[in-house]
Amino acid sequence: MKNNKKSKVVIGYPPIETTKGVPLLSQNRQFQYFNAKTYIYPMVPAYAASMAQKRGYEAVWMDGIAEELSYKVWEKKLKSEKPDVLMMETKAPVVKYHWKIVNKLKKSLPAMLMVMVGDHVTYNPKETMDHCSVDYIITGGDYDFMLSDLLDSITKGTILVGGIWGRVGDKKVKLSEFIKYEDNKYWISGPLKQAHNLDELPFVDRDLSKWELYAYHNGNYKYTPATYMYSGKDCWWNRCTFCVWDHTLNPLGTYRRFSPERLFNEIKYVVDKYHVKEIFDDAGTLFVGPPLKKFCELMIKSGYNKKVVLGCNMRLNALNQEYYDLMGKANFRFILYGMESANQYTLDKLDKGLKVHQIEEGVRMAKRAGLEPHVTIMLGYPWETEEMARNTIALSKRLFSNGYVDTMQATIVVPYPGTPLYKECIEKNWLSVKSDNYEKFDMRRPVMKIPFEEKKLYEMTQELYSSFFTPRYIFRKIISIRNYDDLKFLFYSAWKIFGHLLDFDKSQTKIKWWSPNFIIISSKSMLLHLFPKKEDKLVEEKILQSKKTEMEEEDDFNI
Repeated sequence: MKNNKKSKVVIGYPPIETTKGVPLLSQNRQFQYFNAKTYIYPMVPAYAASMAQKRGYEAVWMDGIAEELSYKVWEKKLKSEKPDVLMMETKAPVVKYHWKIVNKLKKSLPAMLMVMVGDHVTYNPKETMDHCSVDYIITGGDYDFMLSDLLDSITKGTILVGGIWGRVGDKKVKLSEFIKYEDNKYWISGPLKQAHNLDELPFVDRDLSKWELYAYHNGNYKYTPATYMYSGKDCWWNRCTFCVWDHTLNPLGTYRRFSPERLFNEIKYVVDKYHVKEIFDDAGTLFVGPPLKKFCELMIKSGYNKKVVLGCNMRLNALNQEYYDLMGKANFRFILYGMESANQYTLDKLDKGLKVHQIEEGVRMAKRAGLEPHVTIMLGYPWETEEMARNTIALSKRLFSNGYVDTMQATIVVPYPGTPLYKECIEKNWLSVKSDNYEKFDMRRPVMKIPFEEKKLYEMTQELYSSFFTPRYIFRKIISIRNYDDLKFLFYSAWKIFGHLLDFDKSQTKIKWWSPNFIIISSKSMLLHLFPKKEDKLVEEKILQSKKTEMEEEDDFNI
């Protein structure tokens, strides 16, 4: 590649042909298949493509999943591009499929260099080097910078940065004195250092990365066309034991963020050029404190709070009412929280740094400021009894009934390889599948042993998704309709809910929307919430006890 020809790099997602639904592979911390069509803008790969273009390389975007291509058509397009390099992101549930793709492409395009990135290959790069003919693996979450560093080493002879794996005998790159070897077959280019200044990234080239593919089919959007932004890498809390990004791509100590000014400037650019109506910041948690205040003030003083609606991820106990009110003035709408469970024991085991009573307090403050809270919840923890799981369902129902949350997402908890939860599963023999049976780690069924029947977990997950179905919630939603966008979003949300109910039907891919059995089961799961249960009263007692315990702990500390 060391010639005058401009090198071409493809950032690609091969189609995954399956009956399970749309694979949420791009820019998503937890892999899942959705029956309801959903496409998430791959922000880090998009920055990688934009940076490569800025550095003088020809970048091509080929997301066969979002473009809804067959694999045959996608491969034909790839061959017609004749790229020098292909970069693919992968995750545990599809990594074995990607190994086959890599081996197939290396036979048909032997001159093309293959690069893989993502949380799973960061956790265990050697495994993927052993199982397929990939040329390079970029570990960590800074491959938006490091892809171009790799291209520079290949084309310009610059010394390769640390954190990249390759094969012994490779003469295409220039390696430093910090090189290490593995099994006399692979080299590691040196220690991985994730200290890049994010403000140095160019704005995402949204034409290059075909932003409109991701502008409509996404449950985070109420107003379309919409798009994603990325305020930091990735979550400043950075400790949740189930989060694979916290322990592979962006581990503790590597959190960095854009400056408020840099984030605002990219939002302003996107609104002016593409006329988007809504923007969701997909960092693990949006920055807080003075940076958040500064960003909100920039939106308000510039008048852009009247031009675009904003959304973000946030921790439930990170803000006070003053900050929520400021976010409301800056025109934040959608705010997503990881609630995970209503049981303090579980929150502590997950290292959430969260008390049960803070869940309701956080969403109540957000709602008071005019925001529309969304909570994500998981069931299927190996230590949670059926009663504990029902506590979580009861709290979700309470939040909907009281008008504190607008939407939610329910999943079956998965211990992704590379997380402390996965390590604990190995140590305590909690896995119900083989530890490397990765395709089972797709949230469709539990992969951890649970203290009750598996079919009961499916029923409770559907029941959790249906917890919004209370008379008070439905009445509030109907009277809140003000315009066509509100009505459209209400119908879209209903469609998404039925899609998720189908995601967790015990028959899985053997059942369809119109199947009588599915209609009966899903209707039953919703009707259950029309009547009070004993758990509804118990969860109120748990909230009060949580408050009391925290006050007692504060008194002990002050003494």
